[in-house]
Amino acid sequence: MKIIICFFLSISVVFAQKKSDWQSLFNGKNLDGWDIKISGHNVNDNHKNTFLVEDKMLRISYKEYETFGDNYGHLYYKTPYSHYILDYTYRFTGNQTPGGATWNVRNSGVMFHSQSAQSLSYDQDFPVSLEMQLLGGLGNGPRHTANLCTPGTHVYMNNKLRMEHCIDSDSKTYDGDQWIRARLIVLGDSMVHQIIEGDTVLSYQNTKVGEGNTKNFNWKQWGFSDEAAAFWEKRNGEPLKEGYIALQAESHPIDFKDIKLLNLKGCMDKKAKNYKSHYLEMDRSACKY
Repeated sequence: MKIIICFFLSISVVFAQKKSDWQSLFNGKNLDGWDIKISGHNVNDNHKNTFLVEDKMLRISYKEYETFGDNYGHLYYKTPYSHYILDYTYRFTGNQTPGGATWNVRNSGVMFHSQSAQSLSYDQDFPVSLEMQLLGGLGNGPRHTANLCTPGTHVYMNNKLRMEHCIDSDSKTYDGDQWIRARLIVLGDSMVHQIIEGDTVLSYQNTKVGEGNTKNFNWKQWGFSDEAAAFWEKRNGEPLKEGYIALQAESHPIDFKDIKLLNLKGCMDKKAKNYKSHYLEMDRSACKY
């Protein structure tokens, strides 16, 4: 059923939108429009040039590192979104940086519905968000990509609450340094589809702020300040309807390119000058007459 729903959604949007409706989030030249937050560092302190641009690629690089040192980082796009399609291409390269956790070999992710870079605590490792987890094959058996991880959040699948921190997709395994095409379809808090090379590999619904995978989840374990922990504890159970998009740095080099977004929220009044037929969510404040 999830494949059928995603197919008809994709077809309807594809026929309604124009190429010019897509916006590029990465200009291929620099990091304009993005904010950096690395654990233990101030906002936009690009510690040891973790995030850089080379050959029109956005690269997460550890060339200047001797050891990883728990410098978990994320690169946040400046604008929050709620309803959209995100397309990007990625590849893992080389070897993991010494000092990285064993589970972070060929491991990265795209966070979405995330808190902003500015709102993270100084020592916070991960933003409250949903993560389209990206894993590369290790050459020794199946290892799915486009899984779901839930730092400070939870979701429903088939009307059942899923409290696992990470949920496997049913994707193929992609070994080596090959480029992989990914798509993320996000419809507020109602539905998310994760797609790899044209195949829908995971779908889920009812995205919410939550206390991780156990009732005894400790926000401070991940570097949240007392104030931040109290803030998120009060929001437990709230629908997670929108947020920022962020690229993750977890100790293994990874490249991104062709990062583009089709906003599905806008003016749906046909009388407005900026009406678009591909919009799926109304934003009356955006209408221009």
